[in-house]
Amino acid sequence: MRYGFWAPVFGGWLRNVRDENMEASWDYFSRLCRRAEHIGYDLTLIAELNLNDIKGVTEPALDAWSSAAALAAVTHKLEIMVAVRPNFHHPALFAKQAANIDRISGGRLALNVVSSWWADEAKQYGLQFDQHDDRYARTNEWLQVVDGLWSQTPFTFTGERYQLQDAVCEPKPLSSPRPTIYAGGESEAAKTLIANRCDAYVMHGDEPEFIAEKIADMRARRERTGLPPMQFGMAAYAIVRDTEAEAQAEVARITTLDEQAPGFANFDQWISGTQLERELKIKEYSVSNRGLRPGLVGTPEQVRARIDEFSAVGVDLLLLQMSPQLEEMERFAQQVIAPAS
Repeated sequence: MRYGFWAPVFGGWLRNVRDENMEASWDYFSRLCRRAEHIGYDLTLIAELNLNDIKGVTEPALDAWSSAAALAAVTHKLEIMVAVRPNFHHPALFAKQAANIDRISGGRLALNVVSSWWADEAKQYGLQFDQHDDRYARTNEWLQVVDGLWSQTPFTFTGERYQLQDAVCEPKPLSSPRPTIYAGGESEAAKTLIANRCDAYVMHGDEPEFIAEKIADMRARRERTGLPPMQFGMAAYAIVRDTEAEAQAEVARITTLDEQAPGFANFDQWISGTQLERELKIKEYSVSNRGLRPGLVGTPEQVRARIDEFSAVGVDLLLLQMSPQLEEMERFAQQVIAPAS
């Protein structure tokens, strides 16, 4: 199992806890990431939102791509998976920028392609916001442009949304054959796109039996394309304590509903902007990305056993959230990662 973590760009992951003692700042972000690569973590995911989805839209949120460039220069081993939303980035300019960051990192850049869901954010920033399937059509074309610029010189492309004529993108990324492209989604449009254009499928948290079904479905789709096998990652919120009772007490604390918390303001819009396979309970929205569903909650032995269940069904990357992050990532590394390695 590879262990990744969500970079702390929002000042926390809990919508019911106002202050998690992990400010949205470069100082905290960089200290945590530099420490993480020394204690057993393989990857960090840097989310891209210009507004703070967790703590409320007026609270600070770090910019993903400038943070990624800075992180590339001060880390040595971490894979840096950065979210990118095609409607916020022209693909030719993005391909140039990302190739440079990949070279700064020594070939450690990866993309998490996200086809956007937050209409108000796009409106605030004066950007195009497509309807659901149109978003994936844009992403499909966008990926063709980025991949073409990374693999061909010159590159010409004529599409519905983008047109390039003899474009040059040099230098190319160091990553071969390209930076790994991760993506997630549960709609038919999303899964079709990912099977055909991406290298890895990342999922919201869920129980092992449901994750097994999703992996089996995506493996079958991928086999039909004739492309190499995919990687599979899953988001999860981890709580490790000396006793199960202590772990469950922490669950109760972080999910005690505070519907007046600023982070709940966009709940209805988030629901309308996504297509979910299973009913979403508002309690689960207390923790980002359905993080409590996987059940990485309990003693170190219980959490390691649960991780083994996910490994058995095909998950090879966990994208972890914890709070307060620096302290809890240390605990997880000492009690879960190190004994299992």
